[in-house]
Amino acid sequence: MNKKIRYGILILLVAAIAIYNYTYQEHRDISSEKATYTISIPTLKKEFATNDSLAFAKYQNQTIELTAKITTIDTENKAVILDNKVFATFNDSLPKDIVSGKKIKIKGRFLGYDELLEEFKIDQSSIIR
Repeated sequence: MNKKIRYGILILLVAAIAIYNYTYQEHRDISSEKATYTISIPTLKKEFATNDSLAFAKYQNQTIELTAKITTIDTENKAVILDNKVFATFNDSLPKDIVSGKKIKIKGRFLGYDELLEEFKIDQSSIIR
């Protein structure tokens, strides 16, 4: 009986440590990661139109890189819209040299596709120079 209690306490301790480490793990630094996918917006649209669940499983939470033209700038929310199809948010304030109509290359974490707005969502974006 005494051994069972010791093993039970040991198992609970190991489980508690594992849960703590999983919960409080360090955040990813997307800007320093290598992009998993370098893709164009038309290709991304085509993949989601063909099979959205397969495309979502492929790109969700992955670091992607794309080049597109800035169509809208939202400085208040630190975000830009690219080619009227990609809503990209930045962690820090937007660089001052960002202007509408300019073509930029960004890298960020793919969050998903908003069917209502027909936009792809990317966060933790950074500009690649």
